[in-house]
Amino acid sequence: MTINCNGKLISLESPKIMGILNLTPDSFFDGGNYKNEKEILQQTEKMLQEGAFCIDVGAYSSKPNAKNVSTEEELQRLLPIVKLLTEEFPYIILSIDTFRSEVAKKAIENGAAMINDISGGSLDEQMMKTVGELKVPYILMHMRGNPQTMQSLTQYDDLLQDLVYYFSKKVAQARSFGINDIILDPGFGFAKNTHQNFELLKNMKILEVLELPILAGLSRKSMIFKTLETSAKEALNGTSVLNTIALQQGAKILRVHDVKEAQECIELVAQL
Repeated sequence: MTINCNGKLISLESPKIMGILNLTPDSFFDGGNYKNEKEILQQTEKMLQEGAFCIDVGAYSSKPNAKNVSTEEELQRLLPIVKLLTEEFPYIILSIDTFRSEVAKKAIENGAAMINDISGGSLDEQMMKTVGELKVPYILMHMRGNPQTMQSLTQYDDLLQDLVYYFSKKVAQARSFGINDIILDPGFGFAKNTHQNFELLKNMKILEVLELPILAGLSRKSMIFKTLETSAKEALNGTSVLNTIALQQGAKILRVHDVKEAQECIELVAQL
């Protein structure tokens, strides 16, 4: 339960928080909120001060039916911000939310420390090889298809059994490429309908059989606001409820937009 981020050993024995920084104009919750360097630096500093151990930076929206952007555009959005953040916050741990090996390589070369791949290597056959060569932690998520097709790929014989099989196969593949530090993300909302998302959350502890840290990305997702018939902007309370359940189900990392509230969840659950 320890990962090596730029030579710094991070223990995940007690849960940690990953703060989300979206650089895309079309993200489902905060798309376009951070349009200049000042706003980006302010939001990053806020999340770090509130307790985030790392910041997950994404320049490609992976919401359902999101517009596809080129590798070049993703890099143009991402690299200047990676350089800005590593210069402004020398000890920052940056995770890069990308499924492209070229983006991963260039981001790590510019100071990032971890790769968060929504496709688990399925959308770029060079990704695992690249991560293995870079010797950085790898967040391996479960998804079918791509952001444009995933919502039509929700048929499972047994969702939980399929996830365990998927991860056991992907972990073996990652190990074969020399990836040492692996984090599992069950992929809430990715090729799963609302009912399946709740079934997964209720039984997430089953993934502990793989003996790897689990990341839960539930923040303000549609499983919350569709159930409550509200919106992503009104889903903070629901996010805290589901983050609490995720912690009880063994999550070691909470990936969130709202760091302060997630930190409160961790501190309260620790008292149980």
